[in-house]
Amino acid sequence: MIASIEKRIYVIRGQKVMLDTDLAQLYRVPTSRLNEQVKRNRKRFPRDFMFQLDRQEADFLTSQNAISNVGRGGRRTLPYVFTEHGVAMLSSVLNSERAVQVNIAIMRAFVRLRQVIAAHEDLARKIDELEKKYKEHDSQFQVVFHAIRELLEPPAGPPRRQIGFRVPANS
Repeated sequence: MIASIEKRIYVIRGQKVMLDTDLAQLYRVPTSRLNEQVKRNRKRFPRDFMFQLDRQEADFLTSQNAISNVGRGGRRTLPYVFTEHGVAMLSSVLNSERAVQVNIAIMRAFVRLRQVIAAHEDLARKIDELEKKYKEHDSQFQVVFHAIRELLEPPAGPPRRQIGFRVPANS
């Protein structure tokens, strides 16, 4: 379940968030019901816990197939997104055993994502330190460092689908 949750975490406005539609699907409730509960408990969801996407962000996610098109019976309002703290707060407004279990899985997915990012950054930092330390000693180390860096780079070939939200450059 954690792997399927990780695919539903996007980066929007520099924050890791989940869409209201994805959360509703995980909780097995209609999106309108989830948003209704949030609106009834608005004080529990400040802007750093939840925010509504603007038209440009929603259009971008629609073009990436993260949300459905309005013209095909999809939503008629701009989606809400929830940060990790907002997802945790959802368990207090959705009182069901399913909500509690899903929230636990989501929290684990956010933690795992942070660990993967930290491990990658830590590995790159350590390689840089080793390269500086042994730079003058032996040119053969340079070959090793070059090979390791190539392994850290994404494979050449067709570009992989980007995960997360990126504002188009011409905006």
